[in-house]
Amino acid sequence: MLNSIEIFLPLALIVLIALPLVNVFRGKATAKSAKRRLLTHVFSFFAVIVASIIFSLSDVSVFAAEEAVVTAGITGTIAQGLGFISAALATGMSALGAGIAVAAAAPAAIGAFSENEKNFGKSLIFVALGEGVAIYGLLISILIINKL
Repeated sequence: MLNSIEIFLPLALIVLIALPLVNVFRGKATAKSAKRRLLTHVFSFFAVIVASIIFSLSDVSVFAAEEAVVTAGITGTIAQGLGFISAALATGMSALGAGIAVAAAAPAAIGAFSENEKNFGKSLIFVALGEGVAIYGLLISILIINKL
C-alpha cells in the first residue's frame, strides 16, 4: 500500500516543475518572461533528474522496511528483462504503426463513403488492415512472453 510520501512527493515535484509555464501557456507572459520561465522549467527538470539519481545511488532509503519485502520475491536474469522489453516494444511500436495507418485510412474512407455509399465495404477493409497491425504486434509479444 502506498503511503502519503510516495503519493504526494512525486505530485509536488510535477507541480513545481510545471508551475513556471502556466502563464506561458495562457499567453499572458512576454517573450523575455517566457524565455526565463522556459529556462527555469528546463533547469528544474534536470535538477529533479540529478536529485533522483543521487537519491537512488545513496544507501539512505525512506522506504527501507517495505523495500526488503518487495525485492525478496523479484528474481530474474538480464535475458528475461530484455525479453520483457522486446515484448513491450513489439506491442508499443505496432500500436503506433496501427494508429498512423488508421489516421491515414479513416478520413479517406469517410470521404469515399460520403461520395458513394457503395464504397463502404471497400473502405472498411483498409481501416481494418491498419488495425490488424496492432493485433499482430500483440500476438508477437504474447509469443515472446510465453518463451520466457
